[in-house]
Amino acid sequence: MTKRGMEKENLIASAQMGDAVAIARLLTLCQADARRYARRHCHASDVDDAVQESLMVIARKVGGLKSVAAFSSWLFTVIKRECRKLERIMFRQAPLEEEVLERQLAARSDESLRIDLANALESLPAHYLEVVLLRDFEELTIAEIAERLGEQAGAIKSRLHRARELVREYLISR
Repeated sequence: MTKRGMEKENLIASAQMGDAVAIARLLTLCQADARRYARRHCHASDVDDAVQESLMVIARKVGGLKSVAAFSSWLFTVIKRECRKLERIMFRQAPLEEEVLERQLAARSDESLRIDLANALESLPAHYLEVVLLRDFEELTIAEIAERLGEQAGAIKSRLHRARELVREYLISR
């Protein structure tokens, strides 16, 4: 890992622990990426609003981020969600089914979600469970998982995506 990458990871870790200076530096650091991503997913008139709202969400919720390695994908997910929200407002659309389901999951107790998540993981076929555990619990990269399992990175990505979809479907059905 590069020195800059390690500095960013340390900054994210400090921000997770509530360090206000680290949060401010992190928001400044990721603003250009956020803007670039928002340009691809928002109407031109919504880019600034989406970035601003996304960075406010990041500042408020970075402490709940489980893994430093998940920061970038989380940032892009937040931006994409803000773009969709602004688009719905513009066209007065109803919330997407996925967002309604996310709200339902968020309304459940942590203990209930933990139990259901454990049950969902137990329901996975072994080859799916293996990649989820390596990626999300051992925090290995896709390349590290592929090397450990002796498979192509693309196959690992596909398997991980499918495993997460199965977990999601399980949680939604509860």
